[in-house]
Amino acid sequence: MGNRNPITLEVLEIIDAIDRRGSFAKAAEEINKATSAISYGVQKLEEQLDIALFHRQGRRSVLTPAGRLILEEGRKILNTTAKLANMAKEVATGWEPQLRIAVESLESYPVFFDVLSTFLNEHPSIEIDISECMLNGGWEALEHNRVDLVVGVPGPVPLQKGFRTISFGSNDLIPVIATHHPLAKLANDHHALTNALPQLRRIITHDTARTNVVRSEGLSSEGQTLYVQNQDQKVAAILAGIGISHLPRNRIQRHLDNGKLAILNLEKTTQHEKFLAWKIGNKGKGLQALTHLLANRSDNTP
Repeated sequence: MGNRNPITLEVLEIIDAIDRRGSFAKAAEEINKATSAISYGVQKLEEQLDIALFHRQGRRSVLTPAGRLILEEGRKILNTTAKLANMAKEVATGWEPQLRIAVESLESYPVFFDVLSTFLNEHPSIEIDISECMLNGGWEALEHNRVDLVVGVPGPVPLQKGFRTISFGSNDLIPVIATHHPLAKLANDHHALTNALPQLRRIITHDTARTNVVRSEGLSSEGQTLYVQNQDQKVAAILAGIGISHLPRNRIQRHLDNGKLAILNLEKTTQHEKFLAWKIGNKGKGLQALTHLLANRSDNTP
């Protein structure tokens, strides 16, 4: 075969067209080549590889097993090169090939993914890489260039880090307990509940920050604690009667409505301002388009 690879994009397109159209003549018509040029391309590849790519079945040209292998793997190459061409065009005009997004664990995922669906319908070639963050973890990931955008990251905004932010509403965090918990009967009695707090295990989510100062939020750290990784685990732990914590109303409203959770009368709920944030130097058009869509849904309602 020599050093030069005989399998070119042109011959892959020829084989693909013959398979889909069923004959050399119809393939030639589709890709605007003479039938003789199609036949020559196939014959030349067969000679260089010393294999048969097609055999005749009546009037149809059918791939041999070796031909089928080249076609199936070749279609992956054709799709990849088509995607590469589109990505190159987008990059040349300021569109990024990929966006890495960290979503705060408190966020309403149905709202976020609804916006993302709209974005991807308009920009299907941009690859999206999503991770979850908690508390200072989102700011840290952005600072160290592990992500391009953080969604719903809680304030305060770190100063002198080169961040651009848009206020993204606030998280309505409410203290709750499972109604089958032994001390749930005290939920509405503020005085008795305050006295009983040291007996109630706190469910605490880990800050995803790796190197910067970590922080925790919610009820005091008196008594026993259970650490979890995200809000879904926290909800499940509280529903199981393991302990108490603040939870975002958007995640638990159905559990309040069906009576599985009760609000603790601590005479306050916690409002945390949250933000969309990215590096000032990031001027990609994909980032701009997505943040615009997200900002218009910052009410955080489905």
